[in-house]
Amino acid sequence: MDYLIHNQFRFFKTHWNSVTCRCVALLVIVLVLRAVLFPTFLGFPRIENDNIVMIHNHSLFLKPEFGIRKIKFLEVPQIVWGLNNQKIAFARSCLTARMLNRILLLPSLSASLFYKEIDQLQPISFDKVFQFERFNSHCKGFVQLGRYLDISNRTDVIELQKGTGRKWTVDRDLDQLKQFSNDPYDGYEIIRVAGKNPFMWHDHWPIRDYAKVFECLVLVDKISNEADRVVSKIREIGRGLRRDCVSENCKLETVPYIAVHMRIEKDWMIHCKKREQRSNIREICSSKEEIMERVGKIVGPKAPTIVYLAVADSLLEDNSILNGWKKGLVPFEKKKLGVVGMYKKYPYLIQSAIDYEVCLRADVFVGNSFSTFSSLIVLERSQKMISEGVTTSCAMDVRWPSYAYNILGESNGPHRWMTNISASNLQAISYGSNDICC
Repeated sequence: MDYLIHNQFRFFKTHWNSVTCRCVALLVIVLVLRAVLFPTFLGFPRIENDNIVMIHNHSLFLKPEFGIRKIKFLEVPQIVWGLNNQKIAFARSCLTARMLNRILLLPSLSASLFYKEIDQLQPISFDKVFQFERFNSHCKGFVQLGRYLDISNRTDVIELQKGTGRKWTVDRDLDQLKQFSNDPYDGYEIIRVAGKNPFMWHDHWPIRDYAKVFECLVLVDKISNEADRVVSKIREIGRGLRRDCVSENCKLETVPYIAVHMRIEKDWMIHCKKREQRSNIREICSSKEEIMERVGKIVGPKAPTIVYLAVADSLLEDNSILNGWKKGLVPFEKKKLGVVGMYKKYPYLIQSAIDYEVCLRADVFVGNSFSTFSSLIVLERSQKMISEGVTTSCAMDVRWPSYAYNILGESNGPHRWMTNISASNLQAISYGSNDICC
């Protein structure tokens, strides 16, 4: 036995110096270390697979690593209602596709606000409002949009019927999505969601996920340029009101303005009165006089200051919204600003998108906490502050402050407003709330 062992040792020693033997030994060591230190590599598709885009995720519903498959798609119904309801519906569709590990097929938005008869809605493609390539670039590794040209077999479809009624709970909706993420449903190239508008789907995702989708939405140049024109005109008029502005430096500096989302239109007043009665909350509706009084209490911008009034002119029955403002606040709406003609060139959705951008860029924004339009503006402004290291706007002077005029704040002014980005769902800002984080 000793002789045999001695001969084997001599054999190993003789051949160890060969290049082949050394390579084999090193390969064995590498494979052993990989199996011990990185066991999760086993069984997963390779990153360079043409049909998989690997992404990282911290959602409660998904594995730590998974892939958006380039050959699997989700199709949703036409997205309807107001601009910001449509943005929420779009984000919810994206997050549903993300959970199902699929690409969202380019959805159809609604250019008109007419929604009672769905067949009379004026459709408009997503990429006529927002930039398709920029969205995919900004949201790469999180969610992805695809075109119908990417589909290889349009008949390979399974329909997902969204539940309705009181018995259709959040848990049942989530169970349905989990079921469709497995075979046999997962084997189909297209999952087509049938039924109600995605805005009405149950919510399963935190505000942070929605905020990520909203950050990827970039207006097409044509719409963004129109917003540039409006903002430039506001600042130019504001500069002209300053009597001390005579130097060249003063003429070039940015003049601040306040944007007020003034919800006093007839449709809103009917809605908010009913909402107050149902919810037994008295801080939803605000009269014109209350809004003007509370905005006048804001301390900050130098007087005189332009106040841009974002209001749906066609639904406004009060022609006196420019009268009664505090001295030093100079109100302008579209007609006085001279941009009515520009707005009228576009359908409702585009007009709303321009107004949204004008309010978003304002130095101070004042809105109604029960309005989805106001809530999403504050969400984006809160994101901007957080990106600069600001964690709260409630008790300090910050850039991009926001206020809710329907809630009484300090000194009888509007209440400071910042979105709670860590909230577990979007309900606080999508269906109306007086929870403004401050």
